[in-house]
Amino acid sequence: MSDILQPYHDRIVFGDCFEHLPRLPDDSIHCMISDIPYGINLDDWDVLHPNTNAGLLGQSPAQVGKSAFKRRGKPIRGWNQNDRRIPQEYQNWCYRWARQVYPKLKAGASLLIFGARRTLHRAIIALEDCGFLLRDIFAWQKPTAHHRAQRLSTVLEKRGLHTEARHWRGWRLGNLAPRWEPIAWLFKPYPRTLTDTVLENGVGAVNVEACLIDGRLPSNVLDNFWFQTGEMRLHEAQKPLSLMEFLIRLTTHEGQIVLDPFIGSGTTAVACKRLKRHFVGFEINAEFARQASNRLASLDAD
Repeated sequence: MSDILQPYHDRIVFGDCFEHLPRLPDDSIHCMISDIPYGINLDDWDVLHPNTNAGLLGQSPAQVGKSAFKRRGKPIRGWNQNDRRIPQEYQNWCYRWARQVYPKLKAGASLLIFGARRTLHRAIIALEDCGFLLRDIFAWQKPTAHHRAQRLSTVLEKRGLHTEARHWRGWRLGNLAPRWEPIAWLFKPYPRTLTDTVLENGVGAVNVEACLIDGRLPSNVLDNFWFQTGEMRLHEAQKPLSLMEFLIRLTTHEGQIVLDPFIGSGTTAVACKRLKRHFVGFEINAEFARQASNRLASLDAD
């Protein structure tokens, strides 16, 4: 192992990935898997644009005491003309870290990122602009999802528009229940054939027989992965450990190195440790970094 990589080896590093990524050796990482910020104003760490105001991340009366959608985001159309630039600003942010990640991955290495249905395409464009190629998009299906669309008839009745409310009964304002999330699967281009890349760099193939689902070969629809009984939930955007293990098992060998520049509560690190992979993980939020380190420590104690 490179002496340069040693300080980052199997540790949750508290710090900004933009500071630490340039310090990693080139061609040293076998795979990147990360639940990156979605750029949808979920919390302070997910606000990746300068166009903020007092209303953002506040609470409306309808949100007080609710367990989901606890903070006010921006509507799709925005609150003003400047909000229309937020998707481009998210793409620019993704380009910044993707440009730093690209030289660190081995040729043929996979890069998998979670994203929101409305913003993931911006991340994909940024990654493609840095040189990555899109292989596929997984659809991760969740067993339940919050449905926050308002009844249009209720809104109209509060305005005293009773005739209109009867006409629009059964209609809602908003989206359908978001039962799936996309996972973009990209890779770093390789110089010759994929087989040559597997032999030279140990990456590029997928271990489908280690990822059978109910005895069947896996597909790009992932619907058997959710939190297990007793699995700790530390982060509001946390992903199930079983899902992270599936992605790691599919794309890497034991002993290889997985990068997660936005490691949050440490699920990628825990999955790597359980599967005998190494990891490099950065987290800019001090509390999340502490929780992730504690998760790893408790794993060692078991």
